[in-house]
Amino acid sequence: MAKIKYLIKRNGATVPFVQDRITNAIFRAAVSVGGRDRTIAEGLSNQVVELLESRFGKNEPPTVEEIQDVVEKVLIENGHARVAKAYILYREERNRRRKKEKSPSEQRSEYIPWAKMWSVLDWAVDHEVNTVEKINRRIEKGEIAEIVKEAEAAYAQDLQMVTDLIGDRKDTIKLVIIAGPSSSGKTTTTNKIARNLIQQGLRFAELNLDNYYFDLELHPKDEFGDYDFETPQALDIELINQHLHELLSGEEVLLPYYDFKAGKRYLDRTPIRLGGGDIILIDSLYGLYPPMTDGIEDEKIKIYLEPLLQMKDNKGQYVRWTDIRLMRRMLRDAIHRAYDYCKTLTHWHYVRSGEMKNTIPYIDTTDFIINSGMPYELPIYKPKLMDHFSEWVKLYQNDPLREDAFTRAARIHTLLETIMPVPDDSIVPKDSVIREFIGGLTLD
Repeated sequence: MAKIKYLIKRNGATVPFVQDRITNAIFRAAVSVGGRDRTIAEGLSNQVVELLESRFGKNEPPTVEEIQDVVEKVLIENGHARVAKAYILYREERNRRRKKEKSPSEQRSEYIPWAKMWSVLDWAVDHEVNTVEKINRRIEKGEIAEIVKEAEAAYAQDLQMVTDLIGDRKDTIKLVIIAGPSSSGKTTTTNKIARNLIQQGLRFAELNLDNYYFDLELHPKDEFGDYDFETPQALDIELINQHLHELLSGEEVLLPYYDFKAGKRYLDRTPIRLGGGDIILIDSLYGLYPPMTDGIEDEKIKIYLEPLLQMKDNKGQYVRWTDIRLMRRMLRDAIHRAYDYCKTLTHWHYVRSGEMKNTIPYIDTTDFIINSGMPYELPIYKPKLMDHFSEWVKLYQNDPLREDAFTRAARIHTLLETIMPVPDDSIVPKDSVIREFIGGLTLD
């Protein structure tokens, strides 16, 4: 057992020392350059701890920077130059970001699709749902059914515009990518767009990227035993790119199959070949990640999806899109993955980190942005989640290892306290994108 019991964070806080964090950091760096052997990372982590113990004791905890210095030293001395370089570059990038720290509003503004946001805001103002106070007033007046109808019509209008965009270029388009951060509604939106286009006579070959995950045992875990799937390195990006090139060249490809229960991928399972005029359709969290489509010159259309809700809370602050998606994912994961809500909350920092690095920065490379946000979804979510957020605020308030979970839980709890609840979710249409998260989705 390590003699070192604590470490000192950059903000001066003293928190428990957990060796798995070092192992995970080394393994992440290895994965980024193609390594997949966690046992090597564990051995290197042991060397790091031994060296730290020779320098520090349980009563003189090292700082984060001192631990990182030792990690670099061990990697270099053991001949892992490429891993060391990846680790150093990541560390330097984080340091540069801290030195050039911008205010939260400045950071977010870099990735906000302003033109689309303003059109959504105009719509929200016109329909009196641009503030919590206004939507509560409409609910009190018994207008929730009208709100649902208006919101669904706006979403349908976006879908029709995308359908028209693709239809107008059907003779040249070879690839359609629908991307967006977690729980933005990609699956339902993709199915709806495909159905609309099939009615126009277009043919699609859908590529399910979930089948390209690496075996579960090859994924890094954190100190809580939680797997991190929120990174492009969780997917075999090179194989995806290879298959896209082959399909677009007219070749037959054998697609892999991923068994999620076993956590194992099986190669060369399903044959597929594009017919004349067929379009490859992809919906993926990492659809905009450049290496996925590297070298593909065929004409493509990229669609971005986000719940761009424009609603101010009672303090005049806009409701955060990431908070809406967190609540959506809690509900969806509980139904489809047997995750409890708390696990989704404590995993969300991975989700947010991955999308901020590999999804959101590429918004400006897309051809169209769809708003999947529904002003009525917050009243629907409150009866389902409010009690849980109340518990998490108390549970994580003084837990230094769960600062992120507490911050998010407290913010959403404060918001939901002001929302007028709508316990009856039967008002949500069976084909609504919201059904993707609360269950009962029917697209027939």
